Amino acid sequence: MRDRDYQSSGEHEDPAPWWSDRTLVLPVASGVLWVTGLILDWTGQEVPALISHALGLAAGAWAFVPHALRRLFAGRGRARLGVGLLMTIAATGAVLLGHTGEAAALAFLFSIAETLEDRAMDRARQGLRALLSLIPETARVSRLSGEEVIPAAQIRELDILIVGAGERIATDGVVVSGRSSVDTSAITGESIPVEVVPGDVVLAGSVNGSGTLSIEAIADGRDNSLTKIVHLVEQAHAAKGERARLADRIARPLVPTVLVAAALIAAFGFLIGDPGTWVERALVVLVAASPCALAIAVPVTVISAIGSASKFGIVIKSGAAFEQLGTIRTVTVDKTGTLTRNHPQVVAIHTIDGYSHDEVLRMAAALEVNSSHPLAGAIITAVSENPTAADVQEHPGHGLTGVVGGRKVRVGSPRWINPQGLDAQAEAMAGEGMSIIVVEADTHIAGVIGIRDELRPEAAEAIAALHAQDINTVMLTGDNALTANAIAARAGVDQVHAEQLPADKAEHIRQLASQAPTAMIGDGINDAPALASATVGIAMGATGSAAAVESADVAFTGHDLRLIPAALIHARRGRAIMTGNIALALAIIVILFPLALFGVLGLAAVVLVHEIAEVIVIGNGLRAARGRTHAISTITTPVRRDATTG
Repeated sequence: MRDRDYQSSGEHEDPAPWWSDRTLVLPVASGVLWVTGLILDWTGQEVPALISHALGLAAGAWAFVPHALRRLFAGRGRARLGVGLLMTIAATGAVLLGHTGEAAALAFLFSIAETLEDRAMDRARQGLRALLSLIPETARVSRLSGEEVIPAAQIRELDILIVGAGERIATDGVVVSGRSSVDTSAITGESIPVEVVPGDVVLAGSVNGSGTLSIEAIADGRDNSLTKIVHLVEQAHAAKGERARLADRIARPLVPTVLVAAALIAAFGFLIGDPGTWVERALVVLVAASPCALAIAVPVTVISAIGSASKFGIVIKSGAAFEQLGTIRTVTVDKTGTLTRNHPQVVAIHTIDGYSHDEVLRMAAALEVNSSHPLAGAIITAVSENPTAADVQEHPGHGLTGVVGGRKVRVGSPRWINPQGLDAQAEAMAGEGMSIIVVEADTHIAGVIGIRDELRPEAAEAIAALHAQDINTVMLTGDNALTANAIAARAGVDQVHAEQLPADKAEHIRQLASQAPTAMIGDGINDAPALASATVGIAMGATGSAAAVESADVAFTGHDLRLIPAALIHARRGRAIMTGNIALALAIIVILFPLALFGVLGLAAVVLVHEIAEVIVIGNGLRAARGRTHAISTITTPVRRDATTG
């Protein structure tokens, strides 16, 4: 078929129903005129039959001849030989040989296949563009003069949106007041609504539940998470994977080769004194060996699969990434924010006699309120009110000192403050995956606080699903070995590499990728080198770290880990469909060539077989979109979660 750019345009309209699609008018008219000519010829009306066939030929040829000639005579070295040129030569030759009926049949079948292919490609893309319809046309914005309804495209960062029950959120934002549940299934693939409270981030296109929310916009109306998803996926339509390149490598030289072969066959006829028979066979060979089905074997599958995956929060940025995703045998994951919620909480406290849990927590919180350390937030939120501290000093890499209630207090890691009488408790807490904070008052140990970033509720299920696919799992983390091993054991991960710097993670990924196709899954800036080093880099949260998303080949808009095994199933199925399409397209050429060369099949029969094959290839490619529901639904059963799970 004719070459086309597979990147969708900025504006896209859904394909019209077939009965009102104007692009079908000429191919259908061509078919009607061809059949009418056959009937007239059968009844002995030769002249009307010839006229009908000629009109049918003209109607069908209009769908591909102008395009083929434009490509042939393109200036500045851009001229390209395409399948349409082969069909143009074949139809012209058939007319010159007096086979106007066969030429009309070729024009009808080729034009209808062209049109059906275009419709299939448009339908494959429409699922992606439909994501943008999730953004409402208008939004309510709070102004000094009161509420105002404005077009969603005019929303600017820091605007306060008022979102009522059942309304869609027009852009990404942070909840500033109100409590509700938000349905993000169309955006992130989350199976159940997520509870949101002030401080939680909500995404464009999500549906608000029963409460009214005031949301501060953190993105403009034209530049939010949904538009970013569409942009990333549209990039995939321009990039071709291994199988696409294979199809191109075969199809590109095949067109001139077929032209040369046809010329040699015609020349052979002149040499043996029977030019009429062999010129006719040369024209049939021209059609038989044309790579029509091969040209569309991969693109329609890739676009269908990538577009459908985006509906479930799986953003695949290129055809190459999609194909490589189907080869993965090892999956490596970051711990914080990927396997865990990235929301540390105080989960255990042990104290020395004379100190209560609340007292130890308050002393720690009084100092930690001045710290930017990630664990500080867990301690601060664990107390109802923070006492004040004086003379607070931060000791980088160690902890904090200050005066609380007249006592000199130190708060820090066990490497800086020896837990002394609480050594056994601290070691046991570390063995359970907790980070330890030691609190000292007036040079004596007061207590130890255990903080843990809890495992995501679906993590163990996702890892088990990967193991069921015979995929090895590895965890890479900068955390200490005790904590890392505890989290890995709870999740069921095969191997653990702890205390890894970003460069260490990247080196591990390169080693693993040299042994087997490896995917790396992370969400932070420190994961970017490892994501770029993997066979396929997967960023958790397409609206998260810009460095991680940019370095990754695939991005999940949500944080449901069960999408990982589902995505791998989806990609493997797509690769199998591509392989089947290529095999079918090559088989058609191999079988038809000798049959055409030795006169077993005529022009009309060869054209019919080719176009039937194209319809089969298109239909098979579109199966890549329909199959995603089963792949994902078999993995992602509902898991109870709260707003902190993302």
